[in-house]
Amino acid sequence: MAKATRAAFGETLVELVEEGLDVMAVDADLAGSTTTAKLAAAHPDRMVDVGIAEQNMIGVAAGLALTGRTVFTGSFAVFGAGRCWEQIRNTVCVSNLNVKVCPTHAGITVGADGETHQALEDIALMRTLPHMRVLVPADYESAKAAIRLAAKVPGPFYIRLGREGLPEVYGDGLTLEGPEFARVLREGTDVTLAACGVEVAQALAAADILAADGICAEVIDVMSVKPLAEDVIVPSAEKTGLVVTVEEHSIYGGMGSAVAELLGEKLPVRVSRMGMTTFGQSAAASELLAHYGLDAAGIAKHVHEVYGK
Repeated sequence: MAKATRAAFGETLVELVEEGLDVMAVDADLAGSTTTAKLAAAHPDRMVDVGIAEQNMIGVAAGLALTGRTVFTGSFAVFGAGRCWEQIRNTVCVSNLNVKVCPTHAGITVGADGETHQALEDIALMRTLPHMRVLVPADYESAKAAIRLAAKVPGPFYIRLGREGLPEVYGDGLTLEGPEFARVLREGTDVTLAACGVEVAQALAAADILAADGICAEVIDVMSVKPLAEDVIVPSAEKTGLVVTVEEHSIYGGMGSAVAELLGEKLPVRVSRMGMTTFGQSAAASELLAHYGLDAAGIAKHVHEVYGK
């Protein structure tokens, strides 16, 4: 059954509190949508809702972190990363505080809410910040694992969560040993599809299409955009000689840029970035992925174009 990555947020926070971790959450009037309402219902003393005041949300989270707690923030990505970026920079990252920024409703798969609510710049904003780690889970289980990792590793994290239900990529019990995570999900020899978040399942489906056309695609889940798992990405690029990155984010400053920067320094090979170059629009998530060429068929078509060259 398809489950959204946001569904893991509130549930995992409740589990962490009940396991004895000193965890709190701060939200900005969107607890029902972000699912932090589950923590509020189970443990009201562990949840603060500041109302529609995202900058204040970060300030309160920073203050709570200074008392020794591990603090998670909610809101939608366009507000929880964009509207309060300066507070995240100066209040959280400059002091290297134990605050985990975990907004939901990122990317074009927010769907009908339209361009004003479809954060396409948040990864770029977060990966520029010193001390910040950036994780983009591909499914419900990897979102749980990312949240658990952030709760146990000191310092700032950005975990990008989504609204749309996603197919299962990982089975139960995935654990992350550290923030530097990428995994080869499908072996290949002709092209590396490096994807994150929503696009991991689409890349796997695209690999099936390409296999039928005689192109053997390797698929990597690049969950950790910062830091990158060089020991996974570089060997794959060396094997295939062609890397196509896929993300529901701007191609400027996102995961694709991070991979291109890495390979430009370590192993210059051809890199083609798939993602957004415009604002989005209002439509169903599946329609938007198809419209912008970010569904399985669009990825396969793009691979044919670059592989043929």
